[in-house]
Amino acid sequence: MLPELGWVPRVAAGLLALGLVVLLIVRAARKDQREYRRFRRYRSTARRQAMMRRWLLESLVLFGSASVVLLVLVQPVVAPLLAAAQALPPVAWLRDALAGGLGTALLLGTLLGVAVLTVIGARGARRDGGIVIVGDIAALLPRNRPELGWGAALSVNAGVVEELLFRLALPALLVVVTGEPISAFLLAALLFGALHAYQGWVGVVATTIVGLLFTALYVVSGSIGLAMLVHALFDLRTLVVIPMAVYGVHTVPSTVLFPKPLTARVPATESSATDAPMDAPTSQAAGQAEGAADAGAGSGA
Repeated sequence: MLPELGWVPRVAAGLLALGLVVLLIVRAARKDQREYRRFRRYRSTARRQAMMRRWLLESLVLFGSASVVLLVLVQPVVAPLLAAAQALPPVAWLRDALAGGLGTALLLGTLLGVAVLTVIGARGARRDGGIVIVGDIAALLPRNRPELGWGAALSVNAGVVEELLFRLALPALLVVVTGEPISAFLLAALLFGALHAYQGWVGVVATTIVGLLFTALYVVSGSIGLAMLVHALFDLRTLVVIPMAVYGVHTVPSTVLFPKPLTARVPATESSATDAPMDAPTSQAAGQAEGAADAGAGSGA
């Protein structure tokens, strides 16, 4: 099913893929982790919103433009790659088993189950004083109404551009090099997880697993739009629904310039050092300095 290509396209695709992977990994290891460490220390909502806005624009430009360029280059491979993956015996069997509306019912049932568990979990979290965090993402949770808007924007953006890149464009580029679909989708999912290194090793493992689930959803359903939707809903649950349901951040107005950090619990497997900066209060001098720098911007947030 996959088109037969000579060594020249394969070498060109390999060099392009290598350059893109190196760029993204170096960026994640240096820039992303440095910025996230700084973000975790921010108490001013003005600074937090400015960083969220920056991340949104950078993600849209970097992942979005990379996806468009790659799709233009590898468009003839996208459909054959999906067909080759769907022709694999386990995938073909699963698609046949889910035919006739069963797959849709299963998906809707899963989404409903997640919604019910989220409601139950939110009630328990309010009682226990915070949610259980998998990976170092507590600082990302919005703390007031304006930050909720940026959380929603980041969630929808991630659902669109990350699925375009890691489930559609990058696997199509990689399959030109590898010649078969499994390694192409697997490598793209591994890179997706590695780019979340700022969340710690637990976050990398968790996002890799989630990435593989999104890959399976795309391959089995044949719809990148469905993968985008589920990805966006998954992130909206974390960055909008939970902060509202557990912490009531939608009741915190923009006039609160230094909203309180949200309390969270981490699994016992994670190092206590991972969340120490989140829970450790900043010094009075640092808080006063940040307030003086951001008072004007924060009042208009």
